Amino acid sequence: MKQDNCTYCVILITVSSEEEGAIIANTLLTEELAACVNMAPIQSFYSWQGKIQHDQEWQLLIKTRFDLFEKLAKRVQVLHSYDIPEIIALPIVAGSQDYLNWITENTQPS
Repeated sequence: MKQDNCTYCVILITVSSEEEGAIIANTLLTEELAACVNMAPIQSFYSWQGKIQHDQEWQLLIKTRFDLFEKLAKRVQVLHSYDIPEIIALPIVAGSQDYLNWITENTQPS
């Protein structure tokens, strides 16, 4: 395991449907803004416009580099159906060097 000054991150995004998630995932991969996107169904409970909501959503876990966050976030804003989509970056503080290298090799050059 190597600490890499948080060069890498996992970005969390929720979407309303599997189809929307697939469109976003494929776009981010095609444009080399992400090296990998995992998608899984989740149950979300949240506050929206003064009411507690409960919905079936899809969670995207996106592996990329922090320096691509702004480009990625702008691209997601264009593709996303929500007024205020969740786009949260969490640092990868340590990881196998081979995997971190793979992220670099499969994303846009710095």
